[in-house]
Amino acid sequence: MPIPSTDEMTLPVLQHIANGQEYRRLSIIKMLTEHFSLTEDERRKLGKSGQMEKSLSRKGLIERSRERHYRITALGRNVLSQSVEEISAPDLNAGTSGDLPDSGENLGIGEGNQRPEKSIEENYQQIRKELAEELLQQIKKNSPTFFEELVIDLLVAMGYGGSREDAQAVGRSGDGGIDGIINEDRLGLDVIYVQAKRWEGNVGEPDIARFAGALAGKGANKGIFITTSDFTKAARAYDASGFKIILIDGNQLAQYMIEHNVGVSIEKTYEVKRVDSDYFAENVE
Repeated sequence: MPIPSTDEMTLPVLQHIANGQEYRRLSIIKMLTEHFSLTEDERRKLGKSGQMEKSLSRKGLIERSRERHYRITALGRNVLSQSVEEISAPDLNAGTSGDLPDSGENLGIGEGNQRPEKSIEENYQQIRKELAEELLQQIKKNSPTFFEELVIDLLVAMGYGGSREDAQAVGRSGDGGIDGIINEDRLGLDVIYVQAKRWEGNVGEPDIARFAGALAGKGANKGIFITTSDFTKAARAYDASGFKIILIDGNQLAQYMIEHNVGVSIEKTYEVKRVDSDYFAENVE
């Protein structure tokens, strides 16, 4: 099995050291190896990475008592008392301020002392949100034909259809409600029909029903309906029995474009690095 995530390891670690005594790092790694039935190679990778103890220390759940020894914190005991099956980031907000050290040192939080990593993440999400909004504005400035071609470009970038030459944008009068045709796989064993609407208003149930009718006319049962706006509740709840229709609204469209580099380019790249404590450890257990 793959090495478990930090969230998956959190509960077993806290249970293992719950009595408040200090535990050697090696004993914690051994416990995790047995708990998750890791292979010897996976155990070595887990021990070498050091991500488990670094992550739990940053969250304030454990603290280093001395070199390569750790113990549970008050916050860790409080989180453990919740008896959750898996502890993730949202669960860490359940404790009250009284559970935290007065200085907030373990979590690196406090007034005017927000963790740099959190600030970077928040700024990144804000930049991404503004980029998505700008993408939709640019799309709406162009013609419906341009939008149909963009949709095909995106689907190809997402891995459908093989090459751009294999895909077709067919949105013209008399197209029967179909704006594009793309292979579901590289071998062309099945095709997906596309409807692309560069609209301001939300797409309603009748539009989905007409699209299903167009699919039936083509003898197809798979389709993707993409819009720059949104879908009404009735449209999302439409029972297209016998058809598999995927609905993609404007926000999802913009996010897919960002993820697959369609209509965007990389301006800057930042790397966040940390000290590799294992590199500086002279005595390796």
